[in-house]
Amino acid sequence: QLQLVESGGGLVQPGGSLRLSCAASGFSVDSFAIGWFRQAPGKEREGVSCFSSGGLRTNYVDSVKGRFTISRDAAKNTVYLQMNSLKPEDTAVYYCATVPRFEIYCSFSKSFYNAWGQGTQVTVSS
Repeated sequence: QLQLVESGGGLVQPGGSLRLSCAASGFSVDSFAIGWFRQAPGKEREGVSCFSSGGLRTNYVDSVKGRFTISRDAAKNTVYLQMNSLKPEDTAVYYCATVPRFEIYCSFSKSFYNAWGQGTQVTVSS
């Protein structure tokens, strides 16, 4: 019954901000590694940010460093991706994913994860 549900996407102007949410059920966001991915039209799904189990490590793809922040709220069992200074290149469907085991590291490899949410659309446009 492990489940991830993304929300918070929408249309925003360049330079604007959005906060994506990934609500988890069937596991604790404080226990498993979690990753955020995105897939733009005509492109492969790519890793954006991730937590290792317990948040011991966090990683960001170079294109979002300094603009995006991954965080979690254990009480709400939810992981967030705060996106600031958004660019048109950030337009994509954003997905969260997890692997239900303890991991020292997180990964931007899709094969690392075995449970995915349905995605939420982010469009950055004037």
